[in-house]
Amino acid sequence: MSAVATAPRTQQDSVIGVITLAFSSDPVARFALPDPATYLTQMPPVVQAFGGAALDHGSAWYVEGFLGAALWLPPGVHPDHETLDALIERHVPKQRQGMMSEAFEQMGASHPDEPHWYLPLIGIDPSWQNHGLGSVLMEYAAAIFDRDRVLAYLESSNPRNIPFYQRHGYEVIRTIRAGDCPPITPMLRRPGARA
Repeated sequence: MSAVATAPRTQQDSVIGVITLAFSSDPVARFALPDPATYLTQMPPVVQAFGGAALDHGSAWYVEGFLGAALWLPPGVHPDHETLDALIERHVPKQRQGMMSEAFEQMGASHPDEPHWYLPLIGIDPSWQNHGLGSVLMEYAAAIFDRDRVLAYLESSNPRNIPFYQRHGYEVIRTIRAGDCPPITPMLRRPGARA
């Protein structure tokens, strides 16, 4: 089994890099940033704004020399919404900006009211997907959440990943639809939940 390690801020480029690779075929990420050059230059700042706070809270976890990483935000820690809004305004095609803003608003409204861990981003290097590394990262986090008896929440931006999250105890709470933006699926895990 692969060991999980905590990435400090000094390793942010490796963490953000593998997540950028992993999301290169993600339906929502590519809806927002359809131009390849724009995706490659702007997805790293998106990752930083959305989940980079994990690097400052000891909850940016990675496996196998950065073949995969998960950015978990502890209870009370939030994405940098101001920067995300600015990135949407500057880099998302004009006709898609309203849809992306609406999707983010619905995502925010879907969070549980109780204290919870939030997973804005998890990704495995595409050349290493389907080797169990995602499960290693999810199981590592689940052990902490179960120990502390706390909820965990995420949104799946790719329908293909919903069964993966369900195997780790997450339940679908709703489906977010915002115009032509691909569906986003908020999911919740209660302490001790299994598939």
